[in-house]
Amino acid sequence: MPPNRLPAAIGLISDTHGLLRPEAQSALEGSELIVHAGDVGTPEILEQLQRIAPVVAVRGNIDRGSWASALPRSAVAQTAGGSIYVLHDLHQLDLDPAVAGFTIVVSGHSHKPDKHERAGALYLNPGSAGPRRFRLPITVARLDVSRRPFHFEFVDLAKGG
Repeated sequence: MPPNRLPAAIGLISDTHGLLRPEAQSALEGSELIVHAGDVGTPEILEQLQRIAPVVAVRGNIDRGSWASALPRSAVAQTAGGSIYVLHDLHQLDLDPAVAGFTIVVSGHSHKPDKHERAGALYLNPGSAGPRRFRLPITVARLDVSRRPFHFEFVDLAKGG
């Protein structure tokens, strides 16, 4: 990606809980930026993701230790489609994204893939890419902000891309 060009192909991942599946890595290949919405589990996860693309990551409720304390509770990612606000638990959102100038909010925590629009902002949760929890799917997501409307897709890691 040229140095002054903002990323348009965004990989979204959350709730890895220390497990980065090869299928998740494959699904995120081609991303110009990866957003990890917390509950990373180990610093090695972020190191592996950095080999694919630059990473913006936030701390989740299971992230502990000195490596995790370096992660912010929320972050901002600048993309070709506007600013993305990232946090782990959507229930802790303490701002109005549209008023604050955010086009997209990315969160994790629930382990449930979700996409919805509310009050001028697109809310995305890529679901959980880590160990299976209950009967929830194991997913990541891909977001293309190079055009409007944005193109968004969940990737079910149990079924492939």
